[in-house]
Amino acid sequence: MASPPPPPAAPATGLVRQARQQLVQDLRQALPDMAARMGAFLEQLADQVGTQREMQAHRAALERWRAQRAAWLAACGKALEAALAASSLPAAAPRSSITHIDAFELLSDDAIENQIQAARLALAADELAGSSVEALRLRSQWLQQQELAADDLLRPETFCELLVEQWRLSGLTRSDLHGVTAPLQSALGELLQAAYAALHALYDSEGVPQSEELAVLRRNPDTIQPSLPMPMDQPKAAATAHPLLRARHRAQEVVQQLRHMLAPARSGGAPGAAATSQASPSLLQAMAEQAPAEASWQSQLSTLGSAGGPAEISQLARALRQRSNGWKQQASAPGDRAAIEVVALMFQSILAQDRIPPSIRVWFARLQLPVLRVALAEPDFFSNLQHPTRLLIDRMGACVLGFDATNMAGSVLETEISRIVQTIEQFPETGQRVFQLAHEEFEKFLAGYLTQEQSKARIISVVQQMEEKETLTIQYTIELRRLLQDMPVRIELRNFLFRDWAEVLALSAVRMGATHAQTLAFKQAASDLVWAGSAKPTREQRAQLIRSLPQLLQCLREGLTLVGMSASVQAEQLKRLTDTLAEAFIAKTAAIAPEDLEALARRLSHLEDFMASDAVPDDTPLSPENIETLLGIEIAGLQVLGNTTQPVDPTLLEWARTLQPGSWFTLDHNDASVQVQYAWHSNQRQLHLFATLGGQCYLLPLQRLASYLQSGLLVWHDAEGVTLRATRDALEKLEANPERLQA
Repeated sequence: MASPPPPPAAPATGLVRQARQQLVQDLRQALPDMAARMGAFLEQLADQVGTQREMQAHRAALERWRAQRAAWLAACGKALEAALAASSLPAAAPRSSITHIDAFELLSDDAIENQIQAARLALAADELAGSSVEALRLRSQWLQQQELAADDLLRPETFCELLVEQWRLSGLTRSDLHGVTAPLQSALGELLQAAYAALHALYDSEGVPQSEELAVLRRNPDTIQPSLPMPMDQPKAAATAHPLLRARHRAQEVVQQLRHMLAPARSGGAPGAAATSQASPSLLQAMAEQAPAEASWQSQLSTLGSAGGPAEISQLARALRQRSNGWKQQASAPGDRAAIEVVALMFQSILAQDRIPPSIRVWFARLQLPVLRVALAEPDFFSNLQHPTRLLIDRMGACVLGFDATNMAGSVLETEISRIVQTIEQFPETGQRVFQLAHEEFEKFLAGYLTQEQSKARIISVVQQMEEKETLTIQYTIELRRLLQDMPVRIELRNFLFRDWAEVLALSAVRMGATHAQTLAFKQAASDLVWAGSAKPTREQRAQLIRSLPQLLQCLREGLTLVGMSASVQAEQLKRLTDTLAEAFIAKTAAIAPEDLEALARRLSHLEDFMASDAVPDDTPLSPENIETLLGIEIAGLQVLGNTTQPVDPTLLEWARTLQPGSWFTLDHNDASVQVQYAWHSNQRQLHLFATLGGQCYLLPLQRLASYLQSGLLVWHDAEGVTLRATRDALEKLEANPERLQA
């Protein structure tokens, strides 16, 4: 294997130091803009209409920000300069006061929270910056002939942690920081894109090799300390602070190692040569000549795999290996031989994954040639975890992990996978595009397949209505508050309208429709109640109230019955209302103007036209009683796991939001472990449905789902993915025997 570019004669630490200085300068210049964006965001929140508690919290956060903004900016500037000065100290000197999660020491809860928040910021910013962060790390590592320190300023998580630490030290609260995470992430992402592009330009001007030319640097045991085990009394949160970040880094490490292992072969062995992007003509000709025999080969694969036993699968693996060796003999370029070997090892690994039903492994085996064509034409297949080819195989693999040979044979899912594979085989010259289209078709198929059973469809319909009801309840409450803001309405009536009657309006709108006669009657009742609770200075008005009150109370009873309020609770509620109306009857206060009441009634009748579409609940209250309220009956085969008060890491909440239907999990509930498939999520991703092969369904709200993931009560069967697992297996074999790349 060709050697990577030789390291500089002496560590070029001066250039790396210059890069840090330039980054700190860019950061300090960008801080005022970050602060302005966060301030504008907080002002926007403070201007929004919401519950009284929310509005007070937003105003308080804005006031704290205005009071401490200057202190935070100054503290961030000083901290960056101090960190820059510390980075110039000798390696043996203390490099930073920042406590890192890998350190052999106890961590305070505050330090752990800082690291969680900093990691979350760095992760989002890193996503926007793309591969430039990893490329800069490799180039800097090559310059100084050792890994970047854990607290090096060139690592995004380092300066993100500085920003978070100074936030707390400046007297601002952690909840305020959570509130401005969105604009801060956006600003940091834009800054990273520009700053790292400038640093790459600096390295280019000094002749630093591109990251693609650099092999992975081996850790030097004389200069880099081995990882220390975590002490027994280390807080558990330190090990599980941000699993998404750890999993993502592990995945990137695998593909990065493979890419650097392949780089010399792809570039023909020359240190400065560019990687080839097309297969050698002799190989392309050999693959084209083999096309007529492809149908016979596919039939042979199906015959070998139809029995599904270990012996047949082993024979199939040997046949695939012989086929790959034949292609390697036709390949003249080292890069082509290397690509063929890696793809062969990946499919060898897939065939050995016994969690996948044998019949599906056979269909995956038929994808080896189409995948090889893509890998030869598009080298980024090996390093891009979001490549359409990988995504398709991963999704199909994740959806079959809960099946065995018996219940998979002849299933609708197997039929669809076979159709997709055959479609891909029919278009050999389209590259990744056919995989992209197949992936989109498979996702559409899953949307119907996972919810096609009548019992699931009924549950989903009801649950979707429930989320819609909760959303409408909040929207109606906000609009009622706005309508009554300047009206002299007693607090007792306000509370009833906001807390109880908004839910009545929402449920009626979901069940009957917003323009149904019953819903319109409930809207009119809200207007009538406001009028009934106002002062009645004339005898005519008092007589009108006496005549209309029985009908109004009857309408209120119907609404409260609709939402499931018991008769005894209704009686107490209506007694409080009638007492309030009696006081208003004899009150000497000013009455509400008739024109204001008419405007209120008109607006209430068309309430949906004025409601904001973005008002959604933070979490939908979920219980069997809510389901029964909407249906009127209990659903057989449905187990509702309601909300819990257990605190959940926000990172896991975001992870729960991104789960993809079709994936399989082990659910541990009430001392029983069952295998469940993620079948569906509601439009707002607040409600999630899991189902067993036997038809038992489990419905969880978002917070309960995240808490189960956090506590290990819900374990994902395939968090790594079929292709990444195969890539890791291939990498291990190549590291043990690198000559296979050139054989």
